Amino acid sequence: MARAKHQTVLVLDFGGQYNQLIARRVRDEGVYAELIPGDSSIERIRAKEPVGLILTGGPNSVYADGAPRCTPEIFEMGIPVLGICYGMQLMTVMLGGSVRSAQTKEYGKTDVELRDCALFDGIDRSTVCWMSHTDQADKLPEGFSAAATTATCPIAAIADEGRRFYGVQFHPEVQHTARGQEMLRNFLYKVCKLDGDWSMPQFVQETIEALREKVGKGRVLLALSGGVDSSVCAALLSRAVGRQLTCVFLDIGLMRKNEPEQVRAMFEGKFDMDLRFLDESEHFLTALAGVTDPERKRKIIGEQFIRAFERAAKEIGKVEFLAQGTIYPDVVESGAGQAATIKSHHNVGGLPDVIDFQEILEPLRSLFKDEVRRLGLELGLPENMVWRQPFPGPGLAVRIIGDITREKVEILKDADAIFREEIDKAGLNRDINQYFAVLTNMRSVGVMGDERTYDFTVALRAVCTVDFMTVDWARIPYDVLARASARIVNEVRSVNRVVYDITTKPPATIEWE
Repeated sequence: MARAKHQTVLVLDFGGQYNQLIARRVRDEGVYAELIPGDSSIERIRAKEPVGLILTGGPNSVYADGAPRCTPEIFEMGIPVLGICYGMQLMTVMLGGSVRSAQTKEYGKTDVELRDCALFDGIDRSTVCWMSHTDQADKLPEGFSAAATTATCPIAAIADEGRRFYGVQFHPEVQHTARGQEMLRNFLYKVCKLDGDWSMPQFVQETIEALREKVGKGRVLLALSGGVDSSVCAALLSRAVGRQLTCVFLDIGLMRKNEPEQVRAMFEGKFDMDLRFLDESEHFLTALAGVTDPERKRKIIGEQFIRAFERAAKEIGKVEFLAQGTIYPDVVESGAGQAATIKSHHNVGGLPDVIDFQEILEPLRSLFKDEVRRLGLELGLPENMVWRQPFPGPGLAVRIIGDITREKVEILKDADAIFREEIDKAGLNRDINQYFAVLTNMRSVGVMGDERTYDFTVALRAVCTVDFMTVDWARIPYDVLARASARIVNEVRSVNRVVYDITTKPPATIEWE
């Protein structure tokens, strides 16, 4: 079933890691946005009947061989266009201007001076924006003027108000641009003159209708981890196809401490679905034995998941569809469209080429974490379920650096449980968006009871974010970190050192592997 017609802003993707986030920020403003490849044909673009276009950032230089281009006809459609970072540079070059390599590269938070234009209406002239570029506009096309400057970039934004073409060298879509959401809002409502006719309730209804049409009378098997993504996916599918859905929880031997018992208590008897629990830990741990490369771990886990669900499907009977709680951060980090692959996710890039299902259903694939939580509340899920801590599908495998053994798994389970307990006791569990322990593959010398030790180092990781695409490390009070550290080295065997990770994303990812 085709999606109901909404006013649509198309986001042309040129491979930047923030690109789906742009679409999500647009949807936050009640406007339907869709991400399509930057080199899409003019026929495909016109078929979507867009009321505005956004050209995204990307890793290339516009002058590099093979650098992505959009069709030039988009500038003749008579609709507003906003270029962001690479998108601004591309628009500059395609309309007759020029771009050069900047003498001073700009990365991170940067002071920007804005000038009057519709894009910056109502925003203080001095603001802070998030920069990430090595090239910059040098000569503007005819009809354009500079709309912003920085200390080292004289053309940090451009505007052709007559044609409603705008470009910004910074990234308004990320939180670190102080007034970025207002800039996007201005583009949507003051430049594109939109009504705002898209909402989460509409997404729910349209997705349910699409799932019913897709599944028909078929049966669906869902990998239920107990995390927010798979839980919301289960609720959405249950609403759509009812008893045609079977949910299977796999104990892969890499779950958090007491996780299988907690998931059983959370779901059993509370949903109108066929719910099954399977112990597959031996299969997973055997397949991972001796493997140290993180990409191999993820791909092995991806294949083991599929094979485990194939076995489950044979026990259940004929199952046409496999459902997964894949969300967009999984997709973009695995390499979506022209985006660079950062790491394969077990349920995206880790899937084997041949699977014994008619199709994979991923109804949350276009949503970010905070949208998934809003969807969960819209579906009536309890808050304690919607706000559960995120947990990666590969489980503790991506939090154990180096080879995986049962001993290491137990060490990490205990250390992680202590850290999470101390965060919860301090009342920080809703202030920090994700927190966990990592068992590094590093051993160091320590002293316990006047005796030399040579044991593992545990790293603690806690981050604050809205969208999980960019994150900042959490400023946990020292006394909380001190209690967690003291308990871990005293209560967990084979650990004599605890460190705290204070790295943002980017440049790091949230997980260590």
